[in-house]
Amino acid sequence: MIEQFAKLGGKSLAVGATAMLASLAMSAPAAADYPDRPIDLIVGFGTGGSADRMTRAMSNYLSEELEVPVRVTNRPGAGTQISANYVLSQPDDGYTVYASTFAPYLTNTILNGGAEYEIDDFSYINLQWFDLDLIAANEDTGYEDLPSLLEAIRENPGEVRASVVQGSAGHMMVRLLLEEAGIPQDNLNLVTYNSGGEARSAVAGGQVDFTSISAQGSEGIREFLTPLAIVNDERIDQWDVPTVNEALEPLDLEVPVLQGSMRGFAVTAETERQYPERYEVLAEAVQNALARKDVQEHLSSNDIGGVWVGPERSNELMKTNFEVFKKYADLL
Repeated sequence: MIEQFAKLGGKSLAVGATAMLASLAMSAPAAADYPDRPIDLIVGFGTGGSADRMTRAMSNYLSEELEVPVRVTNRPGAGTQISANYVLSQPDDGYTVYASTFAPYLTNTILNGGAEYEIDDFSYINLQWFDLDLIAANEDTGYEDLPSLLEAIRENPGEVRASVVQGSAGHMMVRLLLEEAGIPQDNLNLVTYNSGGEARSAVAGGQVDFTSISAQGSEGIREFLTPLAIVNDERIDQWDVPTVNEALEPLDLEVPVLQGSMRGFAVTAETERQYPERYEVLAEAVQNALARKDVQEHLSSNDIGGVWVGPERSNELMKTNFEVFKKYADLL
């Protein structure tokens, strides 16, 4: 590098070369020393939900890869806006990592929650868990299919109760179902929660009649449910129910099939800009952890997703999700 600058000649270039070399000399030890203290994983939801389970399942393995303690802290509220603002308020040094169900919650805090940040204010290290939404009734309600549920909402204003996570794809799907069926939104007593665990507990315990929520995190309450539809273009083996539009065929209705949840890890975009080498260390730690057989076995046994798509694809997916949900933002 010195020889290349010398060939160009000129005092200013020589000064620039000296400055660059000094910068490189400083950054190399900085990268080698990172991390040298505990890293905080900030979860955008309460305990027991899918994002929390994913984060806690990964924390020990990330600690092994990074060779420092990894601490998990839950900061739920306002559809993940509280946690997002907290992460953005911390130093952009790679010691605060955001763990959440970014799509669609982060998107909805921007479109409907009055958030002052943008999608591009975060850099997504990896989206490792993709999920579809399940529409399911409490088994004691007697609802056996989606048309009968919608008819009950139409004929009994305010009597049918549902649980959703605030700002989720499941939340939007319920709104879309009512709109397409010509049912006033106020006919449904819709209860919103800050975590999937709370929303699932509500339907399992009979506090609400049905839920629209991530399918993969719902196996633990399967015995309390009558599944009605899966929000997807094709049926899946995991839940033996029709797709949402198959279920709506008797009513001659069709709804958009919305992208379900996308969970993973991120840092502030400023962290990547200021410390690209630290960002790479974090990405490598996540990738290496997910490549381990013991990690995959642990995630699988707990019904937690564990794919590696990498930063580039993760950031693309978040931008695409934002544009899709922007079309239907008025419903939330």
